[in-house]
Formats: sequence, C-alpha cells, structure tokens
Amino acid sequence: MTWDQVESKWKLLVGSAKENWGKLTDSDLDQISGKREELTSKIQQVYGITRREADKQVWDWGRSVERTQKKIA
Repeated sequence: MTWDQVESKWKLLVGSAKENWGKLTDSDLDQISGKREELTSKIQQVYGITRREADKQVWDWGRSVERTQKKIA
C-alpha cells in the first residue's frame, strides 16, 4: 500500500492509528488527514521521541496496515 492509498483511506484507518498511538486525539487525527509528515511530526511531539523513532513507528504501522488490507482483499 502506498502512502497515497493510506491518505485516500485515512477515514477507514483512523481507528487503527488511534489504537497504535492512543495519545493522539480525534482532533489530531482529523488534522493529520493521512499525511505522513504530519503524522510523524505529531507522534514525535506528543510522545517526546526522536524523528527517527517516529518515522520507524509510522513505517511499521504502514506495513501492518498493508498486511491487514491484503488479508481482507
């Protein structure tokens, strides 16, 4: 799944993102709107982690979403 696909399916993926990053508010997730850079920045800010760690978390989450989507299809 490309990140463009994540953006286009963001409303369906918000629940998964919220499960992964419970400290992000509904408002945060609405504002992010599936944009990778915004998600990474917000995770870094809210969780007080490095950019590299936030990037890794987003990458890992994207891969898990991709695997889940393949199982559904």
